[in-house]
Amino acid sequence: MNFEEYQRESQKTAIYPDAGKNFLYPVLGIAGESGEVADKVKKIFREKEGILDDHAREELTKELGDLLWYVSQFATEIGVSLDDVAQKNIEKTQSRMERDTLLGDGDNR
Repeated sequence: MNFEEYQRESQKTAIYPDAGKNFLYPVLGIAGESGEVADKVKKIFREKEGILDDHAREELTKELGDLLWYVSQFATEIGVSLDDVAQKNIEKTQSRMERDTLLGDGDNR
């Protein structure tokens, strides 16, 4: 499956208030799911001394899937394709690597 297919298929389950004209809902979902990923990682370090076992990996995979779903809906709501998001991100990070600016801060470095 590629990003275009994922975005199209995930839209079929995008049932939320004013879907198609509500970018706030998926943004809040991104924040919530990001927190769930972070919480699971925190527990791996607290309870398993940072050792990632198969069960934890599976749980993180599920949470990343939820995060991807919300990212996909947000992209749809603002009228961009996940393919374009991915491509532009690779171009940006490769440019930073070529200019030796991967480390540091600022969006336009």
